Amino acid sequence: MNKYLYLNRLKALLAFYFGIFSLSLTAQDYDLQVVTEIDLNHPLGQLRAVPVSLGPDRSKAVAAMYSEDAEIDPYIGMFFFPRHTLKLMVFDIKGNEVWKRDLGNGVVPGIWFSPLFAFDLDGDSRDEIWIINNKDPEHPLDFRQYVLEKLDPLTGETIGQWPWPQPEQPQSMSHTYRHFIMGGFVNDTPVLLTAQGTYKAMAIQGWNADMSLRWEYKIPNDAKGCVGSHVTPVVDINRDGTDELLWGERAIEIDQGTQLFCADEDVWEGHSDIIQPVLDRESQQWYFFTCRESHNDLAPRVVFYDHNGKRQWGDLDEGHIDTGWAAHIGQNGEAVVLGVKVGEKVRTADGERRTGIVENTYQARTGKRIELGFDVYTSIPVDLNGDGIHELVKGYFEGDGSVLDREGNILGNIGGHSAIASKFLELPGEQILSYSKEGKIRIWADLSAKDRSEALKRYNHRFYQVNQKQTGNGYNLFTLGGI
Repeated sequence: MNKYLYLNRLKALLAFYFGIFSLSLTAQDYDLQVVTEIDLNHPLGQLRAVPVSLGPDRSKAVAAMYSEDAEIDPYIGMFFFPRHTLKLMVFDIKGNEVWKRDLGNGVVPGIWFSPLFAFDLDGDSRDEIWIINNKDPEHPLDFRQYVLEKLDPLTGETIGQWPWPQPEQPQSMSHTYRHFIMGGFVNDTPVLLTAQGTYKAMAIQGWNADMSLRWEYKIPNDAKGCVGSHVTPVVDINRDGTDELLWGERAIEIDQGTQLFCADEDVWEGHSDIIQPVLDRESQQWYFFTCRESHNDLAPRVVFYDHNGKRQWGDLDEGHIDTGWAAHIGQNGEAVVLGVKVGEKVRTADGERRTGIVENTYQARTGKRIELGFDVYTSIPVDLNGDGIHELVKGYFEGDGSVLDREGNILGNIGGHSAIASKFLELPGEQILSYSKEGKIRIWADLSAKDRSEALKRYNHRFYQVNQKQTGNGYNLFTLGGI
């Protein structure tokens, strides 16, 4: 264990044991407090959550999908049969339950089987809740019976069901059960997005407000260029008013479903774990960063592109770069990017772990390697005090819940994992929604936060508002770190 990792874990343990519920911090006058707490009265193995708008006359709310089982992955070396069902609940920000549903034995408790998305497709100023349900609960793996389901956010009642597009067969179990629900805008017109696949044959659909099919884009097994990613950011990368879906290292505009570009098309045909848009705050130009997984000899393994998909820099000749992010943690808020190389990844009914961790950090625009001087694996960027510069919460994968400032000082501990790290309360700064193995859901806020102009620009940006709702879909917990 390196000295940074040892010291930070020691400080995290001290922070955890001395005041988990009230982190009155002195380093920069933080006052991080639990403002909402819910006790589910049973253990939690997994939880994902999204902010939900119930309408202009209603309190802000959160939709949470959770189970006592740990996350179930479709890969045969990680899949296990669930012992508990998946639940779906909406609660307001004061912790009052609005409604709750048990999705039953037909819905597998795992993010690749069961994404969660909140999106106002019909324009009534309320977010509909979008999930995948199963019309044949006795056969949870029968994707032929899967349906895209639209739920009323106020009651949880089913508003509509549509057949879920079937993945191409034959494919392995790991390739078959990879489902996504997203959304974006063509100027002011919302478009719902669904997708199937990640590694081989893939398909993406765009849906109009009346649920008529707007377009479908298919990527066959033998397609030239990259395959998909576990992260699905939606961004108007060329700033023409129409959002693009970054599907792996492809940019697909969502008006007609046409590909704008496939970055590194002639040299990269693999799978990228991370696709992270990065906004240069000075020029307001978009870039994007990728961490590559596939077990082959193609290099580089981390790449930074401009908004046209032209490579700016790359690094690392080999390795499985399993996770990473962008965070504005430079001295003046400049973006830094992280790529984490892993040796082995294990997932069981007790959870997941990784070995052989090697962190690689860079100045985003130049690709210059930098040493942060502290361990950031498992962290999610979050601007708690509203100054436009990120703090980091270790609330992902095997994270211990510790909260760090940009210099690595331990500020406290949230006592579990994080399911949301964004601005979803009517309070300054961003907030954290955490959950513990014991079944406690907590919302944390810095009560001394003051939103500066850079933070307000982030909150009001369409990229922020669209991708804030993606935390229940894929591995999109840290997507907002790039803006």
